[in-house]
Amino acid sequence: MDWGLKNRISRIIKPEDNRAVMLAVDHGYFLGPTERLEIPRKTIRPLLKYCDSIMLTRGVLRTSVDASFPVPIVLRVSGGSSIIGADLSNEKIVTSVRDAIRLNVSALAMSIFIGAKYEHNSLVNLGNLVNEAEEYGIPVLAVTAVGKELEKRDARYLSLSCRIAAEFGAHIIKTYYCEDFEKVVSSCPVPVIIAGGPKLKEREALELTFNAINAGAVGVDMGRNIWQSDNPVPMIKAVRSIVHEHANVQQAYDLFKKLVKEPQKPLAISQKQNNKQKPTKQKK
Repeated sequence: MDWGLKNRISRIIKPEDNRAVMLAVDHGYFLGPTERLEIPRKTIRPLLKYCDSIMLTRGVLRTSVDASFPVPIVLRVSGGSSIIGADLSNEKIVTSVRDAIRLNVSALAMSIFIGAKYEHNSLVNLGNLVNEAEEYGIPVLAVTAVGKELEKRDARYLSLSCRIAAEFGAHIIKTYYCEDFEKVVSSCPVPVIIAGGPKLKEREALELTFNAINAGAVGVDMGRNIWQSDNPVPMIKAVRSIVHEHANVQQAYDLFKKLVKEPQKPLAISQKQNNKQKPTKQKK
């Protein structure tokens, strides 16, 4: 790998322990105003300093993330269908690499749909995106999306999807956890990050994290199971304790419960961010 590509990957997967905590807030690109992500800035702001990177669209990045905060960006560049549309797999590249460079992103992300109607288009899109992104030293994260067909989340299907994405040149794969997940990881020659998936109870989400890490995943890209929790900051701290601090499920859950009981400090608001700030009087 070129130095720039290695450097960008090291921002996402921390070289100290080869682990990653990615915060997923890209749901709106096909779901619209998802519950507890209706106002992205409000959801994102308290979680930023606890994630290693954040996955989102350019629209939310530009409007809802403080440009002065040094969080690595994984930019969602695919889209084109919605939850009420005819087929979720009918996606194209909707954000240019040039715009991604303007946004100073650390990686590009897009979905592939193995076995779906538009499988061919998604794989060709992946190959073309890797070709263009590598010219500028930007890694590509491929998401092995399954749309509404949740029954496809088994080791055989996910191994197929992850391996194909790696064969097409993806540098990191985001996929779902499943039984025999070790087979998925061992047959994929690039790092694997697990998706949080549907909302779970906090302990169940921590079990998912622990099992995936033990099976060989380098980290998580978790969304709903953090920001749809009633206590999102304690939850992301508990997830971090498993990913980066080798905590087991009980230790992480005990930490979560302890943090929930602690009083939360109010976030400091700068003068620019305080919309209620009174205008200063001008001298005559």
